Amino acid sequence: MKQRRHVTIKEVAEHAGVSQMTVSRALNQKSLVRAETRQRVEEAIRDLNYRPNLMARGLAGGRSYYIGLIYNNPSRSYLGEILLGALQRCRVGGHHLVIEDFSPEAFALNPEEITQNLRVSGLDGVIVIPPPSENADIIKMLEAIGMAYVLIAPRSINASDATVTIDDTAAAYAMTQHLIDKGHRRIAFIKGHPAHVSSAHRLEGYKAALARNKIRFAKSYVAEGAFTYESGMDAGAALLSLDRPPTAVFAANDDMAAGVIGAALQKGLKVPEDLSVAGFDDTAVASAVWPTLTTIRQPIAEMAYCAVDLLEAALRKKPKRNSSIVLDYSLVERRSVVAPKK
Repeated sequence: MKQRRHVTIKEVAEHAGVSQMTVSRALNQKSLVRAETRQRVEEAIRDLNYRPNLMARGLAGGRSYYIGLIYNNPSRSYLGEILLGALQRCRVGGHHLVIEDFSPEAFALNPEEITQNLRVSGLDGVIVIPPPSENADIIKMLEAIGMAYVLIAPRSINASDATVTIDDTAAAYAMTQHLIDKGHRRIAFIKGHPAHVSSAHRLEGYKAALARNKIRFAKSYVAEGAFTYESGMDAGAALLSLDRPPTAVFAANDDMAAGVIGAALQKGLKVPEDLSVAGFDDTAVASAVWPTLTTIRQPIAEMAYCAVDLLEAALRKKPKRNSSIVLDYSLVERRSVVAPKK
């Protein structure tokens, strides 16, 4: 006997000519859907013999939310970790995660259209990750339309905002100090994208560790990156072409650190024998490259998990928007850092 195939909510949406979000709202929050639209959804459900997943609808006290994830981050590894944490928490709560690429530059060019699109999106609240989470105009817009939000790694922490972050400055200081403790004095740093405030914080930590150890800061040892593998490779090639190249390179994320390893190999250098390389984030790439990366573990998935948790609390117990969580980082030692050659 052939097993019956379950009709999906996507098929219902296509049959009714509406979004999946609208179908779910017609099932869960009928008062928020126009009568004409609700009728089309109900007809599509009857035509296709759709049976909603009652178990999922019954989770979290019978109330599920549509949660938006606003991103515009160039690092796929970072975004992947964010998605993992957010999806895990949404699964626990029975919520729906909607992902939106939200460029601060695009918002600056056309704020009215983007604001209106978000206003009528049907989202209950949003998680905002950097760099949008660092953009004051985007945050003001969310306030203006009454959208509940949680910021991951914001530019600053305000009493009225729900935020999740780590101490980027202290983490970068710890990694730079680790390289110094290994015996390195010619330590280069690759900054992240200039639009990310974490780039400045991590540079600040690097410079503070040099100063604490009375090592002169050299502008030539600081290269611009963009949180991508390609930018790390370009920056690494430039640093290794200096007349007096560094013995260690600390990149502001793992993608760029992996690019530095590639640049070193192109120049015939061995990592870590000829050059130590350190990263930041401890994303999947840190364990995938060879040698495996010594890096700062930023609990990215946990940050996203906590952000959904805070947002759910805000939606259930309004107005709870004064929660700030600072998670711990850790330094993970692997094979890419050793003492410099004598």
